[in-house]
Amino acid sequence: MPDEKPAIIVISQVYVPDPASVGQHMHDAAAELVRRGWRVVVYASARGYEDASARYPKSETLDGVEVRRLGLSSFGKKTLLIRVFAGVLFLLQAILRGMFVKNTKGVFVSTSPPFAGAFGTLLAKLKRAALFYWVMDLNPDQLIQTGTIGPKHPAAIIFDAGNRVTLRRSDGVVALDRFMAERVNRKVDVGDRLAILPPWPHEDHVEPIEHADNDFRKQHELDGKFVVMYSGNHAITSPVTTVLEAALRLRDREDIVFAFIGGGVGKADVRRVIAEHNPANVLELPYQPFDRLRFSLSAADLHVVTMSDEVVGCVHPCKVYGAMAVGRPILFVGPRPSHVTELLDAQEMGWHVTHGDSEGCAKRIEEAAAMAPERRQELGRRARVYIDEKYTQGRLLGEFTDAVEAAICRRHPDLRTAPVPLQSAQTQG
Repeated sequence: MPDEKPAIIVISQVYVPDPASVGQHMHDAAAELVRRGWRVVVYASARGYEDASARYPKSETLDGVEVRRLGLSSFGKKTLLIRVFAGVLFLLQAILRGMFVKNTKGVFVSTSPPFAGAFGTLLAKLKRAALFYWVMDLNPDQLIQTGTIGPKHPAAIIFDAGNRVTLRRSDGVVALDRFMAERVNRKVDVGDRLAILPPWPHEDHVEPIEHADNDFRKQHELDGKFVVMYSGNHAITSPVTTVLEAALRLRDREDIVFAFIGGGVGKADVRRVIAEHNPANVLELPYQPFDRLRFSLSAADLHVVTMSDEVVGCVHPCKVYGAMAVGRPILFVGPRPSHVTELLDAQEMGWHVTHGDSEGCAKRIEEAAAMAPERRQELGRRARVYIDEKYTQGRLLGEFTDAVEAAICRRHPDLRTAPVPLQSAQTQG
């Protein structure tokens, strides 16, 4: 009987088949825990995160993971208030349902929705279970740094207090880079309960495709063009205005095309530029299906990754790994020091410009376009080798699930299943 196995409850508003990357990573971790012998029950939204009109089955089993999707959990991302309201409704339902899962030994939450940590803390306490906290971004820090709310706003005070309660109660915490880990430890020193592990690239869906074999390029008439691509969530923390200004500077270059793929509030800037200037060199597309990701990402000659100056340590630039996995050079628009500048410094594989330097951005793009193809391919090859050596899915997913199991064993010493102590993962990042 499934109830005989020790159970882990995963609370994640976003889950496959939703195209948002957080859901894909949550599923990878949940499926790996099932392979290790755990019963895993996931509570997720029955509707799409970006597109609330998308509906998913209320109950199904995916790779051994028992997925239970809850109604009244997503109304789209039109306003912050709508997102908060949907998130709270989702979490209340998840806690009520989670109370009936037998033999629960662990509660696994991330920062989607933002209040998941506090609600997960309550559920873990009620179930006398271990709490594992995957910090994918930090709020209210992110909201404060972007000026959405002030540091003395009641929501910021309550939110921050909830974070501190969650961190104190957590038996295991994962931050995505050293900058984020430093912010976490400034809130609560979590000591050896903290691991630094970046998100893994999805190797089964992200691999290099040669341009000649790529029907995505043919479909969008990109053959013979130098494609500069931004792919993913166009968030307030990853502005593309400098890249758009560079595109306008290069609008007479018929051989250079800028592709903006994905969703998010920042897509409004792309659409505004298209509406006002009608540039022939700007292509705007929605999120691509997950099984088409290798083709869309490989269609680029140069991938753009952005991060606003204020949010180092609050968010993590996950887009960089997909670009590296398909073997393309990187143009980073953002602050130094940051996680991406450390990657660029460690392995020559691209360029860095600051926000507002549209002239410098345009020059770097022209430099990349003028580069001998063999030289450009070498930069991309270095990016791919770096992924293969340090950021493989097998390695990072294995260390991540080791950390989950170690956290559960810390709370339940009778379950000595974790083969690697949590501390061993701390040097990764």
